[in-house]
This record gives sequence, structure tokens and C-alpha cells, in this order.
Amino acid sequence: MQDYHSLSQTEREALRRDLQAQYDAIAANNLKLDMSRGKPGADQLALSSAMLDSALLENPKAENGFDCRNYGLMEGVPETRALLGRLMDLPPEQVIASGNSSLTLMFDYIAQCVLFGAGGIPWAKQEKISFLCPVPGYDRHFTILQHFGIPMIPIPMREEGPDMALITQYVRDETVKGMICVPKYSNPEGKTFSEAVVRQIAALKPAAKDFRVIWDNAYCVHDLESETVPLLNIFEAASEHGTEDHFVEVTSFSKITFPGAGIAGIGASPANIAAISARMNAQTISADKLNHLRHARYFASSDAIRAHMQKHAAILRPKFRTVLKRFEQDLSDGNFAQWTNPKGGYFISLNVPNGCAKRTVELCKNAG
Repeated sequence: MQDYHSLSQTEREALRRDLQAQYDAIAANNLKLDMSRGKPGADQLALSSAMLDSALLENPKAENGFDCRNYGLMEGVPETRALLGRLMDLPPEQVIASGNSSLTLMFDYIAQCVLFGAGGIPWAKQEKISFLCPVPGYDRHFTILQHFGIPMIPIPMREEGPDMALITQYVRDETVKGMICVPKYSNPEGKTFSEAVVRQIAALKPAAKDFRVIWDNAYCVHDLESETVPLLNIFEAASEHGTEDHFVEVTSFSKITFPGAGIAGIGASPANIAAISARMNAQTISADKLNHLRHARYFASSDAIRAHMQKHAAILRPKFRTVLKRFEQDLSDGNFAQWTNPKGGYFISLNVPNGCAKRTVELCKNAG
């Protein structure tokens, strides 16, 4: 494909006609494809069907003898806290197992800080606050902050992670209260923070004593290739600087088992876990412990998690490769577009020329 700008008017008209004919042929198929972002397919959901075996009710007791059909264990079934701890590389006592949604946990934690503070004056009572947001980023993160009226400061994403020079500069302002990010296989570019960037984030000395980073580790085990992309444990890095209280990590099984029916967890320092637990005691009695138990028994070891995720990868890998192959085939010449080539997660990000994104989405919609 030649550079469009180098074509004559006659060549441009011929190219337009050819592309229109190709598009019309696609549209004529009357496709109705569900391309919802990050939504597992039916074949992926089927991977977890065995979890729903009714044998669970034959022995509904946790390892500590607690009957999971009843009230109690607000912080979650012990073996489920251990399971989530394996995902986040944290000891069980630093993890709370909750319902199905990490997004709910993030919303709730921000609400707690707004109403009650993060070890200081409630954010709602402070004259001015703001949050750092790596961009492009997860739109639902931005929606949470917008909902609470928290101004957002965009931080450009680099190949290694967010622009640390900018972050270092901004955290000198005590009105900057934190950052919200996806550190591994980020949404939507599929980038992973390098070890150097994680260490820099852990070493930050913000002016705000109530500074918090929401570490949304949604894709911690979602590798597509056999060669995995490592992410340094933020709490391990923070322990070298005494900054563990700055971080709150969330993850979930939404793209491991069933979106809307998985389990989610929040991990933090002992001090933060104690504060979160105290607030949750006023909020709830317990989550769905039968679901906790179901997940803990199905994923009884790290090997079981890895084996399950390899099945997901086997389904997703050829889809990623097909998309990348077509991009390379159709868009590699002419400087029409750039795209990411992630090694895991759920997203490939396609960047089209300025002013073309809306029209591209419109054409996709019209083609089904």
C-alpha cells in the first residue's frame, strides 16, 4: 500500500472505490459480532463449568470448620484469602476476599477515603484534591474519580510505564492524593510497568501523608505466551522504603472464571487492612462464602491456576495473532496506523490518524 498523499487524484479515486467495495462485501455478511471490550467468550466461560458441581453442598465447611452457608467471616474464607494472596503475592492476613467485583472494591475504597480519610482528614473536607491517571487508561477508573468530583491529572504512558518524571514532580504537591493504574497488561495498551518504574513508584515521597495508589492488578496471571512478562511485587519494593501504606491492590477472577460470579480481593499493608476491615464491619456481614469455597477448592494450588490460565491462553492466542497479522498485512505500509503487540491481557490498542477514530468506530458498527 502506497502512502495516500503520494497518489494522484485518479489513483486516490480508484483506491476509494476498491476499499468501498471491500467494505460493502463485509457489511453484506450482516454480521452481529459482540466485540464488547474485555468480555470472555462462551468457550472461555465453559472452562469453569466444573466449578458448579453440587458436590460443594455435601461439605460446605471451610478448613477451619466454619459452615460457609451461614453468616460470618467478613474478611473471607481463610483458604480463599490464601488463593487471592497467591495471585497478589501477599500473605492471607493482608488480603480480604470479597464479592465478585474489584471495581466495587475500588469504588468503595475511594468512598472510604472521601468520607473518612486515609489516615488523616477526610478528602471531602480538604479544600482541593486530585489524582494522577496514566493515559490511555481504564475508563471505569476515570468514571469513579469523576463520580466523586476528584480532578484527574493525565500522565502519559511510556513503554516502561507512566512518565515517572512527571509523577515525581506532581507528588510534591500535597493536594495530589494518589494514582490509579493497571500495572500489568494495562487497559487498553497491554503494557506492563518495568521493574525500574515499580521501584520508582514504591520510592515516591509524596507531600500528602494520605497518598494512596490503587494498584488494579486485574491481569496478573493473564499471559498469552509461554514466556511471561514479570511484574515486581509493589509491596516488596515498598518495604525497602517504608511506603507500604501508600498502596492498595485489587484483583479478581472475573476473567479467570465467571464475570459477575467470580471472587475479588483487596490486598494492603496490615494497617490499611485493619482500617478497611473496621469500615467493612459496619457495611456487611459477609460475602458469598460458598462461592469463596468453590473457588478455593477448584484452584487449590498455584499450578491449578497456571493450568487453567493456559487453557484461556490457548483460546485467546490465535485471536490476538489473527488481528495482529491482519494489521501487519493491511496497515503496515503508508503510515496509516500504529498498534500495540501485548504479551497478555485482553487488549490490542489501534491508533489511527487524528480525526479518524470516530469514523472508524462508526464503520465497524455499521458492518456489524
